[in-house]
Amino acid sequence: MDVFVIGGVGVDTIVRVPALPLPARETITVDPIESYVGHTGHGVVLGCHRLGLDAAIADVIGDDDEGDRIRWTYQKLGIPFTAVLTPGGTRRAVNLVSPDGRRVSLYDARRPQYDGLKVHPDLWRPDVVRTRHVHVSIMDFARQALPDLAMADCSVSTDLHDWNGVDDYHRDFATAADVVFVSAAALPDDAIGWIFAHGRAQAVVAMAGAGGSYLHVPTEKPVHIPAIEIPDRPVVDTNGAGDAYVAAFLATWLDGRSWEEAAQAGTIAGAWACGSAGTHTELITAEQLMTLVLSRD
Repeated sequence: MDVFVIGGVGVDTIVRVPALPLPARETITVDPIESYVGHTGHGVVLGCHRLGLDAAIADVIGDDDEGDRIRWTYQKLGIPFTAVLTPGGTRRAVNLVSPDGRRVSLYDARRPQYDGLKVHPDLWRPDVVRTRHVHVSIMDFARQALPDLAMADCSVSTDLHDWNGVDDYHRDFATAADVVFVSAAALPDDAIGWIFAHGRAQAVVAMAGAGGSYLHVPTEKPVHIPAIEIPDRPVVDTNGAGDAYVAAFLATWLDGRSWEEAAQAGTIAGAWACGSAGTHTELITAEQLMTLVLSRD
């Protein structure tokens, strides 16, 4: 297997609103409300699958209708999925999306049902020993897999999302990964140095949305990768753009290309994902990515 994802699947409900923040009205008429299988782990495994990698995912989901939908979706996609069912319910989010594609995510992590949940390591161990790379979502239960990953013969990545550099919740994940992705939005100046000093990271990528991304490699100057616009594919929805970036970055790096080439590929994939409404509804393929990479050389 090329990539094995631990955690991070749920159901997204997308509400396209007239503006963000919302107008101060009691009732707001919106476009049809849609729901999708989504969340960060799903975006990464689906993005890798679309790029031609042999990818699989394991997670804890609810014994409910949403959990049934997730299992049916992976069966239809042909992506191997291992699940532990819990009465705590499937994680969900309501994402408000403005006309220019910006979003606010109202994330229901199913706390306290999921916090401190003990999961048998058979959820991940059989796949960890046969994969080249593991991407760990920052689900609390996934923390239990980190000791196994430290001893495994594979590389590891994680996405810390909007980590503020202080919250202890993220530190175990930050120090356990070879490649760390993180949003630049709330990140203090010294956080990336802390990751390199305390963990095993070979590269840290700070993603800044329309501001592009910043590639950090030890002993080298940070490289700014500007965001791009794809002709005939305007931004309509930024949901899933970061996950698409991660998938293309990993696919390119695992193919033996440089860190900077991986970041360039991630930038293209993220921009592509912004061109379709919903969550992970149209992620880039290997052929589409290569065409856009060559067109920019």
